[in-house]
Amino acid sequence: GTTSSALKGAIQLGITHTVGSLSQKPERDVLLQDFEVVESIFFPNEGSNLTPAHHYGDFRFKTYAPIAFRYFREMFGIRPDDYMYSLCNDQLIELSNSGASGSLFYVSSDDEFIIKTVQHKEAEFLQKLLPGYFMNLNQNKRTLLPKFYGLYCVQAGGKNIRIVVMNNLLPSSVRMHLKYDLKGSTHKRRASAKEREKAIPTYKDLDFMQDMQDGLLLEGDMYNALCKTIHRDCLLLQSFKIMDYSLLVGIHNVDKACREQVSEEAVAGAMDQRRPPGQKSLYSTAIEAIQAETGGTGSLDTEDKTGGIPARNSKGERLLVYIGIIDILQSYRFVKKLEHSWKALVHDGDTVSVHRPGFYAERFEKFMCNTVFRKITCK
Repeated sequence: GTTSSALKGAIQLGITHTVGSLSQKPERDVLLQDFEVVESIFFPNEGSNLTPAHHYGDFRFKTYAPIAFRYFREMFGIRPDDYMYSLCNDQLIELSNSGASGSLFYVSSDDEFIIKTVQHKEAEFLQKLLPGYFMNLNQNKRTLLPKFYGLYCVQAGGKNIRIVVMNNLLPSSVRMHLKYDLKGSTHKRRASAKEREKAIPTYKDLDFMQDMQDGLLLEGDMYNALCKTIHRDCLLLQSFKIMDYSLLVGIHNVDKACREQVSEEAVAGAMDQRRPPGQKSLYSTAIEAIQAETGGTGSLDTEDKTGGIPARNSKGERLLVYIGIIDILQSYRFVKKLEHSWKALVHDGDTVSVHRPGFYAERFEKFMCNTVFRKITCK
């Protein structure tokens, strides 16, 4: 197979080229056929009149729906040069926690973007989702759904490696004291013994119910904004017949961090060195994803630049919670109806599993808004 460093190199050459050549094309409205375009360019080892020489084997780089993704990036406030700089100027960092899916994960050195390898079927499914994703973003920029910035394929040695570029939910500059992957299901939803050995295990639903019986406590406005966002997102996922997604929850315990002698000033200082001024992407932090258009909800969130949602645990300790819905592409398994065209979204047909996505969404939403997150009641 392709070695990791060769793959990283090919990704960076490919993205540099595709973003560069895209910037030569004039801005225009996205048209339906833009979602189906695949651009392909060959990178021979010795270079060509379009591509630089490089020391990896020959490869071909494909960019899916370039015009559509350019529009998505623009909607998220990501400038082309920032996108290129973040992904291509510095080494990509390989994350070891490849998850059950067997995907490889890379994070850009500025912590802004995640690159994840996806299966052929998942890439195909994302392509089919694009028109609906577009429609949703135009109506609703505040969402906990993954933010997809690009879909590419590196073809080398007879192998296709498909990758998607997404927002990074858990900033590495913030220490996560607890991590959960929650679905609202209890069947086999406990972290494995192997997972528990990790420095920061990703726990699951049964672990949460056991360890956090009182849930995560939010102020009224914050709770309402969060539940409204989850509700909207679940309706959308259900309309696409998507199931099996999770809410990823990272919890930073502010009081514990203080006790651990990491003064908040030190954390803030480290943050300033790490990040170029301001986060590159709009609405990409948890707090922005759920808040009403007016922006801040007052004094609570002013001291935190990392976009965590202020909460408390049952001990009254101050927390910052980072959340996002993940794993929405695995559902290609359930989606028989999307096969022909996105018209299939309009008629439900009468397949057996039509009710399942609705059931999944309802259970997910209920669990998040009743068990995981709770409204602080004034005593």
